[in-house]
Amino acid sequence: MDMELLAGERLDDLQRNGYKIIQNEKLFCFGMDAVLLSAFTKVREGETVLDLGTGTGVIPILLEARTRGKSFTGLEICRASADMAARSVKYNQLESKVSIVQGDIKEADRIFPAASFDVVTSNPPYMTANHGLVNPDVDKACARHELLCTLEDVVRQAARALKPRGRFYMVHRPFRMAEIIRVLSAYKLEPKRLQLVYPFVDKEPNMLLVECLKGGNPRVTVEPPLIVYQEPGVYTEYVRRLYGVEESIRETLDESVFP
Repeated sequence: MDMELLAGERLDDLQRNGYKIIQNEKLFCFGMDAVLLSAFTKVREGETVLDLGTGTGVIPILLEARTRGKSFTGLEICRASADMAARSVKYNQLESKVSIVQGDIKEADRIFPAASFDVVTSNPPYMTANHGLVNPDVDKACARHELLCTLEDVVRQAARALKPRGRFYMVHRPFRMAEIIRVLSAYKLEPKRLQLVYPFVDKEPNMLLVECLKGGNPRVTVEPPLIVYQEPGVYTEYVRRLYGVEESIRETLDESVFP
């Protein structure tokens, strides 16, 4: 299928079902965190999924490729990213299963009916507004820093969108783990599964994957650590096998997580 790209856009191969995704390096391109979150997320046959802050739609598209879910919806505030996501959905002929909505995470409860999704996912901004240097580019800044929404905004809206016993999946940074657990518990999203991601076996973890159950009882399983690289530029066999990530897409991954 032919696709007319706008200035600065490129068409990247997702290495799944022949799917491709439109991205613009001037905006925020998807990273390894999104790839790992999509692999960590469990979607059962017939379930409905909402991705909060979907960017260019990589998580809904990857989840459609690897699960038997019924429908996948991405919510994105950046108009340019939402437009690319919608065109990627059309390019891959996924309109019957994947939809993109342009809107604010903080208003998700006005956009979608309460308790209408089985699964909610999110790869939210990791940094608070006063943490570290803020990118001068507005779109990249909003993707990395909590300028337009906070961790609590994301968790609150996930809790409202989920059906009872629905599941919330999120990727974040380990240095905020205590805050993350407190906020999740405040909204009755009980952590059930945690996994720390390490760039190298001898480095500190720099990602946290968490699965929560709405209204669940306290009990959490900590999964074995996930090591991404066996050496600089070379993924571990574990990552290649479980996540279908090939060397050929390394350049499509945003380098803010794994430089």
